[in-house]
Amino acid sequence: MELKTSYLGLELAHPLMPGASPLADDLDTVKRLEDAGAAAITLRSLFEEQIEHEQMATAAFLDEPAHSFAEAMSYLPSPGDFALGPEEYLNQVRLIREAVALPVVGSLNGTHSGRWLEYASLIEEAGASALEVNLYELVTDPKVSASWVEDSSVVMIAELAGRIDIPFAVKLSPYYSALPSFAARLEQAGAAGLILFNRFYQADIDIEELEAVRSLHLSDSSSLLLRLRWLAILSSQRECSLAVSGGVHSVEDAIKAIMCGADGVQMVSALLQHGPGRLTEVRNGLRDWLVDHEYESLDQMRGSMNLAHSPDPAAFERANYMQILQSWRGVS
Repeated sequence: MELKTSYLGLELAHPLMPGASPLADDLDTVKRLEDAGAAAITLRSLFEEQIEHEQMATAAFLDEPAHSFAEAMSYLPSPGDFALGPEEYLNQVRLIREAVALPVVGSLNGTHSGRWLEYASLIEEAGASALEVNLYELVTDPKVSASWVEDSSVVMIAELAGRIDIPFAVKLSPYYSALPSFAARLEQAGAAGLILFNRFYQADIDIEELEAVRSLHLSDSSSLLLRLRWLAILSSQRECSLAVSGGVHSVEDAIKAIMCGADGVQMVSALLQHGPGRLTEVRNGLRDWLVDHEYESLDQMRGSMNLAHSPDPAAFERANYMQILQSWRGVS
């Protein structure tokens, strides 16, 4: 059974890969992922704030009197908050590239144009085959408009496209008011792919201590539904690669994502919970399902349930909202 896929111009043995996460922090785990059959290795994100902190600290040391940057730097996270600093990150790319015979995908997380984008070139030089750019921003200023957010992101992506030769994907949130238009602009600016979606981790409240509590909740298969909807819509409109991130835990989850148009299927929570072997189970299960249902290849299945090919396209549009609301009958 042919499981090959093309993602960001990379020819992969199949679509399944670990997403950006701590899984790539340890070389032994990376090698276990390769042994489990991962199609590529994706590193955790290097954050704009980390790079700015290092650049400001260097400038303060070389050019300015002691403490002149103290107030500005107080707004940035401590370097100890991150598992890998900028230089350690580049070294990790090199080490993974040498350790495995798989494409290595770097990841940057930021929101605005700036000197931090120089690290895209450095990640490329370190040996990455491709790059993710995670547009993770929570706007709280009422003077900042939706159009400004999108325009500044498009400018940043166009600047990035002019800096590197390797392909890159933009990892999006689902909260843009007109996602198909924004997706088209990102593709025109140079993005080779889109990843649906990043996850906004919500703070809880400790009502006794009156503190915000940071907590990490892994995804489950219910997280996939929103992603399926937008995969089905965008895969019928865009030519760029599409990947799903969030909610893929089982063979059935992977099949649904590919039917809706995914070229790449990223797994994180399932691998953190069950280890690299879960990727092997899903890959083998995907192959067996295709054989049992008499598909000749993965490509034959891809996109068969997107907006252009679905027998019920209204299920992905507003009609579904109305029908679901009318279906509730209450408790008898």
